Amino acid sequence: MPKLVALDLPGGELFVSSLQKIWDEGHAAFPVDQRLPLEERHKLVKRMGASKVITTDSEQELTGRPVEDGDALVVATSGTGGSPKGVVLTHDAIVASAKMTSESLLVDPVSDRWLCCIPVSHIGGLSVVTRALLTGTEVEVHSEFSASACEEFGRSGSTLVSLVVTAMRRVDVSLFRKVLVGGSSIPMGLPTNVVATYGMTETASGVVYDGIPLEGVEIKIADGQVFIKSPSLLRCYRNGVLPFTHDGWFPTGDGGELDKDGKLKVFGRMEQVIVSGGEMIWPATVERALTGLSWVSEVAVVGNTDEEWGEVVTAFVVPKDKGTAISLEQTREELSEVLPRFALPRALHIVNRLPKTTSGKVAKQSLLSASEFDNPISRD
Repeated sequence: MPKLVALDLPGGELFVSSLQKIWDEGHAAFPVDQRLPLEERHKLVKRMGASKVITTDSEQELTGRPVEDGDALVVATSGTGGSPKGVVLTHDAIVASAKMTSESLLVDPVSDRWLCCIPVSHIGGLSVVTRALLTGTEVEVHSEFSASACEEFGRSGSTLVSLVVTAMRRVDVSLFRKVLVGGSSIPMGLPTNVVATYGMTETASGVVYDGIPLEGVEIKIADGQVFIKSPSLLRCYRNGVLPFTHDGWFPTGDGGELDKDGKLKVFGRMEQVIVSGGEMIWPATVERALTGLSWVSEVAVVGNTDEEWGEVVTAFVVPKDKGTAISLEQTREELSEVLPRFALPRALHIVNRLPKTTSGKVAKQSLLSASEFDNPISRD
């Protein structure tokens, strides 16, 4: 009976060789986030039902739950709240993902070289490793992100890299043939070699590139929500739940639309939409507009309860220069060129940092309650 083996290892050669060995022995792997405290890592390994855990200096047998033949990975979701779910991905799914990506990017296993510099415990980093292994493409795997190290490998032969937006801003992307960038608030006007991707753990990485579904991927919009069919979809969650409609579509929980050319535009999580004065406002739309302002480094937009409006658009902004003095009125005036008046922020926080989850996503649920953000909010 195939087992689930937890890889409690940092990204690097040992991680890659251990993953390949697990597959060769017919088992499935669960990569453990190294940024979690030790006790939390132990709890997560137990929750996912691993029967064995591999660390840098030991291997320990555990009482776990088996996986099914054909299962390759169990990956913890990196959602914005709640306990992570274990996403079960089969070999067929990750092979399909590797094939779709490699064909879209015209990857040449001889001349190309992947660089993985984001966590291998999450699908964005892990998929770099798996597609390299499955296509025979060389890969360099780092245990953590470093802008200087990323650029160094770009100069010394790495041609392909996957990054999140904050990392992309710190790197000279012209050093790479192709740069995949994912996550929320992807800015507009990207360099021609940068590909904006859309996907999630349940799709085994990106399935839409620059708004266009990859070969074999189907997208539909129903009641404003994005639904996906793809050969790279999960088999189930680790608890056995099958998150599909009766006819096989996966509901992403994201709001979006398809334009007249069939390109997908994603607005953000359905549960995060802001209803202000009867108008529906997508935080991601406001975030993209704010990101386009010259003085903005990072941003998060949430809805805050308001007696008059129901909710008000509230922006938390990390400026590029900590000494930046900017008013709500100035910000609204700049944004009025690209946003309708009803979507303009009515409250503005200038902060030193944004709270993040271990996967690097903004922990929006804690923004309005965090004590460090209790300084007065500029209001309209």
